[in-house]
Amino acid sequence: MTTDRTVPLTLERMRADVARLIGEAPEDVGDDDNLMDLGLDSMRVLGLVMAWGEHGLPLEFSHLAEHTTLAGWWQVVQGLQRDLPGAG
Repeated sequence: MTTDRTVPLTLERMRADVARLIGEAPEDVGDDDNLMDLGLDSMRVLGLVMAWGEHGLPLEFSHLAEHTTLAGWWQVVQGLQRDLPGAG
């Protein structure tokens, strides 16, 4: 059986989660849009860190705080997923 811990986090899942939190359609959240300008605040980012951490990623708030775009966040997540035991 597959659980969230074994399913890699995808860019599209991240986009959908962000869009839901800011009340936008996923297609309205661009890779290079400043997520803070779109209405994402630090408390919501912390919630995303916790939710996405359920995928087994050692994700921390500071990882995402360094970037303000989905593209930047995706680079962080890809690096963390590559470093997971059994990846790649």
